[in-house]
Amino acid sequence: MELLKDLDWRGITYQQTDAEGLEKQLEKESISIYCGIDPTADSMHIGHLLPFLTLRRFQNAGHRPLVLVGGATGLIGDPSGKSEERKLQTVEAIQGNVASIKVQLESIFDFEGENGAVMVNNYDWIGSMDVVTFLRDFGKNVGINYMLAKDTISSRLESGISFTEFTYTILQAMDFNHLYDHYNCKLQIGGSDQWGNITTGLEMIRKTHEEETKAFGFTIPLVTKADGTKFGKTESGAIWLDPKKTSPYEFYQFWINTADADVVKYLKYFTFLSHEEIDALAQSVESEPHLRKAQKALGEEMTKMIHGEEALAQAIRISAALFSGDIKSLSADEILEGFKDVPTVEASASDEIGLVDLLVDAKISPSKRQAREDVGNGAIYINGERTTDLHHVMGAEDKIENKFTIIRRGKKKYFRIQYV
Repeated sequence: MELLKDLDWRGITYQQTDAEGLEKQLEKESISIYCGIDPTADSMHIGHLLPFLTLRRFQNAGHRPLVLVGGATGLIGDPSGKSEERKLQTVEAIQGNVASIKVQLESIFDFEGENGAVMVNNYDWIGSMDVVTFLRDFGKNVGINYMLAKDTISSRLESGISFTEFTYTILQAMDFNHLYDHYNCKLQIGGSDQWGNITTGLEMIRKTHEEETKAFGFTIPLVTKADGTKFGKTESGAIWLDPKKTSPYEFYQFWINTADADVVKYLKYFTFLSHEEIDALAQSVESEPHLRKAQKALGEEMTKMIHGEEALAQAIRISAALFSGDIKSLSADEILEGFKDVPTVEASASDEIGLVDLLVDAKISPSKRQAREDVGNGAIYINGERTTDLHHVMGAEDKIENKFTIIRRGKKKYFRIQYV
């Protein structure tokens, strides 16, 4: 299968329950495949992307993706990778998160056509189930010793695990079983930490069906950085898919700042560029790293996928303006994105104020003497343009859309004047 060979080439294949059986199944028919996420936050972050992008590769190869948002399992909490209990959230909070995450998943999958993706929510089949049905029909099929052997559970025995989180693996097994019955789902994809939950699902399918079953599990590797730091984290926190949490410009900047040691791996993991295109970019990293062609391609592909062409164009425009110093070419909205984290000082739009006084009032320079010295030495830039006029009065031409002025002191210290 070209698909499975491609996944191997990209380094996406980590564990499979039956590699030979899956290959034969994919050759024989188009199947339904699922990957899920628990909506414990109101947005996905980039650490969630690789399993879903892998599912999209299966869709591109003619199979049908089932995109599961865990409205029920999100209320319980997956112990995988956690050293302590999760804080339980309300039904209302989880339902709100479900709605937000569904919108983000729609940017990744094609929901039209013969193998169009299907969005499912496990609250639909678990939410109203009574405890007796749960225990008799499902709990009876999973042994305690079997569950204790799972790393996600055994690793928590010393620190403690509630019965609630102890049963999580059964709930996820019920998902696989339900999708097997109602959608002919024969493969679950997940991160490497989901191996125990996936195999419990296969056990549930085997126990609840008399006929011979053909279902499979596939996990992908944990995404790592060459320097040992955690992928998807910056000084300001996680890189979210929600543009209100992480702006498209910040999202784009994260990817184009990828280290040379990581960029080819990330191109293989996250983009749908061909082998030939990635090989050419890998060669560029070796022979002309200063051009950063691979990083630019990675940033463009990811930003376009998650935020669209218009947001990508804006991110590139902001990046180019900041690089060239042509800040006057930016709109007020672009100023907000590009200078989101710089010190901000409010000023009256109607007041006329001299540059030297503004530098002191905004605490850009510590004193009038230092402010005059900064201006006279050419250390002060207004919207990217150097000014050495000690008598300069801030006018309309200095105020972008009458909302902002960007002052730079020296090479890297930026300040945003916001007019009210």
